[in-house]
Amino acid sequence: MFELKNDKIAIPVVLFAGLLWSFGPLVVRYMDQPGESPWQYIFARGLTIFIVLNLYLYFEEGKNFLKNYLKVGVSGLIGGCGLGIAMITFIYSITNTSAAVTLLCLAAMPFFTALLGFLFLKEKISFNVWIAIGIATVGIIIIALGNTEKSSLIGLIFGMTSSIGFSIFSVTLRWRKETPKFTTVAVAGLFCVIVALTFIAISKSQILSTSYNGAMFSLHGTIVCLGLILYSIGSRAIPAAELTLLSLTEVIGGIFWVWLPLFGINEVPSANTIIGGFFLFMSIIYYSLTIKTNRRFIALN
Repeated sequence: MFELKNDKIAIPVVLFAGLLWSFGPLVVRYMDQPGESPWQYIFARGLTIFIVLNLYLYFEEGKNFLKNYLKVGVSGLIGGCGLGIAMITFIYSITNTSAAVTLLCLAAMPFFTALLGFLFLKEKISFNVWIAIGIATVGIIIIALGNTEKSSLIGLIFGMTSSIGFSIFSVTLRWRKETPKFTTVAVAGLFCVIVALTFIAISKSQILSTSYNGAMFSLHGTIVCLGLILYSIGSRAIPAAELTLLSLTEVIGGIFWVWLPLFGINEVPSANTIIGGFFLFMSIIYYSLTIKTNRRFIALN
């Protein structure tokens, strides 16, 4: 697998990965009423992720990549299901509320991960991290107070569920570090395919949406995969603290693209979202600074 040990090169690579991911909400906004065909979206995106990641693993490891599925184990299955749930609830969040609310919910992921690690892995949470969690909680409450309408509140709840799903994925990787991470993500894609096909069969709907939507669904899945690959290459040379800060690229970029009049979406965040987002950003920056001395690496490989 490609090794990148120079952090001066790794940082731009990770930033570009975040930049790629940030176009996800914009792609969703360009879809033709994705909220009316969520399971078709989940099916196409999950299938794309499963295929692209397996192709990547094949080119990296040859036929031996199939052995990774034998190493997934219970942790990989739980992590894959958690990540799959995160992918499923993402579309329900972003189609019921603003992209800013959804992305800010995802920005809270480091704190959900810390809490889950504390509960299930008995990992200690320092006083500084508790402060960061408290600041983030204030931000989330402010955002929630500004999204009291039924549909928007549902979007917020699904956004938080998506963030927790991603955190479950992260915690399972720390629980059993030898779990093949890319293969676990591929399992998540397969999980999405199976769940989507189940609900499509129950509702007796068509498996595929329009050709335009199908292309956009697959484009979003491809963006996710390419970002993951770049992130995995760069993350090996960057400690966890810096990665936490660099992850803000996706959030800031995603909010900016759907607001930028050039793209024709013009989605302006509410005052509560901006204020709550400020608290979340401050908590993440504080969190990153307090673990600055932590040289732990969290490469995805």
